[in-house]
Amino acid sequence: MLALSAEGILPKVDYAIFADTGWEPGAVYAHLQRLEREIAEPAGIPILRVSSGNIRNDALDPDHRFASMPLYVLNRDGKPGMTRRQCTGEYKIKPIKKKVRELLGHPYPARIPKGVFVEQWVGISTDEFHRAKDADVKYMRNRHPLIDMGWSRSDCVRYLTSLGLADTPKSSCLGCPFHGNAQWRHIRDNSPAEWQDVVEFDAAIRKGNARANATGNRLLGEAFLHRSRVPLSEAPIDHVTAAEWAAMQQELTDTGPDLEELEQGVIDGCSPWACRGDVEPVQDDFGLAS
Repeated sequence: MLALSAEGILPKVDYAIFADTGWEPGAVYAHLQRLEREIAEPAGIPILRVSSGNIRNDALDPDHRFASMPLYVLNRDGKPGMTRRQCTGEYKIKPIKKKVRELLGHPYPARIPKGVFVEQWVGISTDEFHRAKDADVKYMRNRHPLIDMGWSRSDCVRYLTSLGLADTPKSSCLGCPFHGNAQWRHIRDNSPAEWQDVVEFDAAIRKGNARANATGNRLLGEAFLHRSRVPLSEAPIDHVTAAEWAAMQQELTDTGPDLEELEQGVIDGCSPWACRGDVEPVQDDFGLAS
């Protein structure tokens, strides 16, 4: 959407907003810099970076008020469970809304006058049209330009390829528990330093955050990053799941996501407006406002 706006195919936006959790892959930050240098700056579109802190550090901080990551848990009775997921709201939606309020000239807790709002573009494509939703606040009005243009995910990939951006990385925290095996393998095989980072983090959260819930009680079991609930260094990430095969078939046949893939929530990537764990994939991690 940023490139379409910069090229004049879509109206020029006033800002693009990147919600930074502080723990994105290095490739994502490098890609963001390239977008700023080659696309946004020449078009006069500022990319604003917003943040609520570093999610990795916060998850390991016993004084942090909650453990926001959705960790897989093996309870003392042997039953599986998960911690509450609050990361999307805390590290993406919250800082974006805060910045939007500032841009409107009415920072929290000021009341925003009736009729004052931003038009916010959300990059959901036609193969995910059922995920298009209205904003939950009156000062933000969602629009879905890719759906308006009739563009599918494949159309987006072809367009990015034409711009020399075929290698656009998927935005998500390095240690997101909703990674599928393919994403874990990609980190392990292509970035040894980042793999070591997530393996160390996985070991560190084994007993959970000291303030793992609203009352500050410790987790009643062991926490893991991988859905198998074994240490990440031992997890069966080389197993190619049925969902992965379905995703590969999708790319070959240009069809929508496989039902099993959606049900398991293993589509990699993250967005402020649709967490993968909610089975709501979207195109990118940018909010665009005009």
